[in-house]
Amino acid sequence: MPQPKYITDIDRIKWIPEQERNRLKQITEKFVFRVNDYYLNLIDWSDPDDPIRKLVIPNEGELLEYGRWDASDEDTNYVVPGCQHKYRTTALLIVSEVCGSYCRYCFRKRLFRNDVKEALSDVEPGLRYIAKHPDINNVLLTGGDSLILATPKLRGIIQRLRELDHVKIIRLGSKIPVFNPMRIYEDEELLETIREYSTPEKRIYVMAHINHPREITEEARKGFQALHESGAIVVNQTPVLKGINDDPAVLGELLDQLSWAGVTPYYFFINRPVAGNKEFVLPLQQVYRIVEEAKARTSGLGKRVRLSMSHTSGKIEIVAIENGKAYLKYHQSRDEQYGKFMVLDCPDDAAWFDDLPGSENFWIKPSKKTEAVVSVNELPDMPQDLRAFRNA
Repeated sequence: MPQPKYITDIDRIKWIPEQERNRLKQITEKFVFRVNDYYLNLIDWSDPDDPIRKLVIPNEGELLEYGRWDASDEDTNYVVPGCQHKYRTTALLIVSEVCGSYCRYCFRKRLFRNDVKEALSDVEPGLRYIAKHPDINNVLLTGGDSLILATPKLRGIIQRLRELDHVKIIRLGSKIPVFNPMRIYEDEELLETIREYSTPEKRIYVMAHINHPREITEEARKGFQALHESGAIVVNQTPVLKGINDDPAVLGELLDQLSWAGVTPYYFFINRPVAGNKEFVLPLQQVYRIVEEAKARTSGLGKRVRLSMSHTSGKIEIVAIENGKAYLKYHQSRDEQYGKFMVLDCPDDAAWFDDLPGSENFWIKPSKKTEAVVSVNELPDMPQDLRAFRNA
């Protein structure tokens, strides 16, 4: 199958009526818009509520005042430009500010504006930092989308990491396995790179971002198989999103389809309260019920998934929400509080850890480690209607 053609001008999406395109154009002038013809063909254009459409086509709710740009305070995790080190054994290299698809719910939406620079073409500072910290045994290449990088560039980064004996796992965060699977199975150089550097002792993991079972096409399965045969391990993570996968039947089917394709269901996430994301937000108790009902529909392999909030203080697993109480524990912890158990009141409208009364007693907001990232509040030329999104 030929490589898809990418589209960045919403006026070229003729399935959308002209009047609607004119309304959406003001959003694409502020937030990047990028799709391809392969993915557009997955959309049922006769259905205005089609979930695949909602994933990539702008919505006017993106301009509503809600949340803040950096809901998990990632700016406090930077140790050198382009490299985050939040958990002792894990480092993130922000290798790309470009995505194969610009999902409208993305928690790093701040990256996709011309006035913010977090991803750097030069990853040398991050590589040097990782080399000096032997506690780091796994590195996530993210952005953006790591598989949007040209294969020689990606290979060079992987090769450098494999020269460090303490880095056992390399993770590639990407939407490409379902957004442009041909980029995977038609790129022999990419597959050869994985074959060479994903070994029985030191694996490469592909952290796929699959949100809906309709994204798992025959082409996607062909891409999964190519990755498997090359020695990569493919896992999946997705937020639970209003209007997209907030249905136990849909999430249950996703868990089944992933398991059948040999893709490990890894995380269901609570959608972060990020500027522009209001249309996708659900209350915590509703998400918990949806996930539990979805898990009841699938096998034990599908039930491996965890429901988590990727909060400033760590990954907080939602163990249960019953009778107005949230039962939580730290699955990952910035302050080494692994397994710390918490019981908090859970109001009906609570949608994030910070919405739970008393949650502030369980963590201390960190300060910045570096000035590598420009704060949104410091940008003088930010459009007025975007300034409403700033953190107070």
